Amino acid sequence: MAFEDAADVLQLPLCTVRRRPMGRPHTLPGIIVKRHGKIEPFLHAHPTHSSGEVCWAGVAVEDYAVPACVIARHEHMENFLHVVLTGSVRYEVRTRGRTFRFGATRGTTFILPRGTVDELRWEGPTRRVAVAIHPTLLTGALDETAQERDIELAEHWNLTDPHILAVLLAMITDLDEGSPAGRLYGESLANALAVYLLSRYAVHRRAPVPDGAGLPGHRLRRVLDYIGDNLAEDLSLSQLAEVAGMSPHYFAELFRNSTGCAPHRYLLMQRIERAKEGLRDPRRSVIEVGLDAGFENPSHFARVFRRCVGTSPSRFRLEVQGD
Repeated sequence: MAFEDAADVLQLPLCTVRRRPMGRPHTLPGIIVKRHGKIEPFLHAHPTHSSGEVCWAGVAVEDYAVPACVIARHEHMENFLHVVLTGSVRYEVRTRGRTFRFGATRGTTFILPRGTVDELRWEGPTRRVAVAIHPTLLTGALDETAQERDIELAEHWNLTDPHILAVLLAMITDLDEGSPAGRLYGESLANALAVYLLSRYAVHRRAPVPDGAGLPGHRLRRVLDYIGDNLAEDLSLSQLAEVAGMSPHYFAELFRNSTGCAPHRYLLMQRIERAKEGLRDPRRSVIEVGLDAGFENPSHFARVFRRCVGTSPSRFRLEVQGD
């Protein structure tokens, strides 16, 4: 899924925007469970990709390639998603004194509320994505849920949902590409996932009401000025939503309606434009230009610039200075 297209997954309608105070959702460094009274990683295998280094707010995402195994009895500390990416195997679930046997293929999904206790036996190798969702991601996703302390998800052990698969693949792709827009893109995907879960898999469902409006002009200017003044910072979705004075979901959708692109895409393009301007100044080094534009290191700058512009920063400098 292309970087500029992945934000279109899980598109949901809007409802009326209401200003409310917001705090940044809790950050999860990884996926943990409780076993024998101790807090441990969900799997002891090393993940291929992990959101731990990016620190997306309210969600932890880990990608594993795992052989046939038994995952010992454990309690989930957060709401939990689990999606099989590859592998066609049988698996057994033991939970609440009962045993269930299923067949897993690409897209097989678990949705588990926090506090679920289970043990699993996988009869063959799989690659899978595991996701922990903090309650604040669900309660903070919509204005309608802002006053709630917790939201219960319905338990599913053998579900297939292509929308969930699409957004998790987009998250893994972003991690694999080094998160070109920093936290902003992954958090936008996480928030879209949260809104989708609220509308489809919450015990008491919440669905937004359609509204095709954009951001009011003064709010849009305030957000664009904030992005311009803080371009070198690792901006988060919750920061920009708070500047606009609305929930992350409505902010992301209204921003897209107003500008024609998602917040993460706008941020990335502004960084590229600042870098282009900096590269036109022969007194500045390529490294200095990249850092000033908000790229975390020279290799990150070179990789993203080449993908967006079609050439390296150094070659771009030679071309523009030769004009």
